Amino acid sequence: MATAIRVDRLSKEYQLGVLNRTTLYAEMQSWWARVRGKEDPNSQVEPGNAAHAVGGRFRALNDVSFEIQQGEAVGIIGRNGAGKSTLLKILSKITAPTSGRVLIKGRVASLLEVGTGFHLELTGRENVYLNGAILGMTRRDIAAKFDEIAAFSGVEAFLDTPVKRYSSGMKVRLAFAVAAHLEPEILIIDEVLAVGDAAFQKKCLNKMQDVGKGGRTVLFVSHNMPAVTRLCPRTVLLADGAVERDGPSPEVVHLYLQTAGGVAGSASREWADPATAPGDAVARLRAVQVQDRSGKIRSTVKIREAVALRMEFDVLAEGRVLVPNVHLYNEDGTCIFVAGDLHSEWRGRPRMPGRYLSTAWIPGDLLAEGLVVVHVALSELRPVLVHFHERDAVAFQVVDSLDGDSARGDFAGTLPGVVRPLLEWETEYRASIPA
Repeated sequence: MATAIRVDRLSKEYQLGVLNRTTLYAEMQSWWARVRGKEDPNSQVEPGNAAHAVGGRFRALNDVSFEIQQGEAVGIIGRNGAGKSTLLKILSKITAPTSGRVLIKGRVASLLEVGTGFHLELTGRENVYLNGAILGMTRRDIAAKFDEIAAFSGVEAFLDTPVKRYSSGMKVRLAFAVAAHLEPEILIIDEVLAVGDAAFQKKCLNKMQDVGKGGRTVLFVSHNMPAVTRLCPRTVLLADGAVERDGPSPEVVHLYLQTAGGVAGSASREWADPATAPGDAVARLRAVQVQDRSGKIRSTVKIREAVALRMEFDVLAEGRVLVPNVHLYNEDGTCIFVAGDLHSEWRGRPRMPGRYLSTAWIPGDLLAEGLVVVHVALSELRPVLVHFHERDAVAFQVVDSLDGDSARGDFAGTLPGVVRPLLEWETEYRASIPA
């Protein structure tokens, strides 16, 4: 398979405290500085980690290397300031690297910022033809795609209006429609899709899936981990301007969520000191873990696979009928479900003092994609008494990919709902419709 993009020891530095300009005067300034071997006074500084600022210069990328083969869909993830936008600007030839080189084979269409590639004084129609010409397409080729672009964008009524009068959402709609339909060999998409509404984001994700299946190369930068794992078999994780991990998307996303901090990376917690562990004189919580079938702790689970929520606790008082229970919430704070241990051999039976391990198995193809936050509790029912209720005890990320069957089917967009069960369907042909 041919190489579409090769990045070889790429680095980019900015001089702190000056802005990028595009005037002829600024270009002459930059040229004269290069001739004299001086610093370019018109470099632009982007927000990032201050640790990279040394001697009045900021290093946004540091010795980055990787290859992308033709037809690959690759995700680029990382925290804000990791160097993602700088990398895409270099790949799109918007800015030049300080050192290293980039080899690109094929036409590149980029959607990095709202209105990227648009001439604001021209109409939407004129900009469609201008972008196509930049990509090397003939007027006839563009005209053949024009109606499809207009319908996809949803701004048909405003195609003869200057783009400067468009809202940011309208610009994104038209820009994505142009970039995706004019058949570039390489499509580069930044987080700009977040500007559009939910319905349009679904359309974009479906279109990106079609582009990838058509043998074209896709680079997708996003903070939406389910979208990354769904669309991209491979992901590159950037951290502090360097490649921290390059590999299968579920593994790289798992690493990112573990190192990103917060509850999203906490799939295991323990309370070593019983005196400070959650609980009371009846029971104390000692540990909570998210595990797969093999017993491995998982902060990221595939949507088709079962996941175990294990709760370890000490019973201190005799004669209590205790019910372990779990409360699952999504990242919006909506309750997914609450479930208690009402069917094990301990149902209705008083427990003797000692250490207990209760495991709740959540079957595959039940939860929807996204972050799942787990609360754990231990209760009595007659009367209702709660001996501990640890909120945000652990969390895990549910991801879906396109390499198997799930309730998603062939749809690549984001499906609503807190659960997504794989239901059994029966459809039969009854009769032809009478003429």
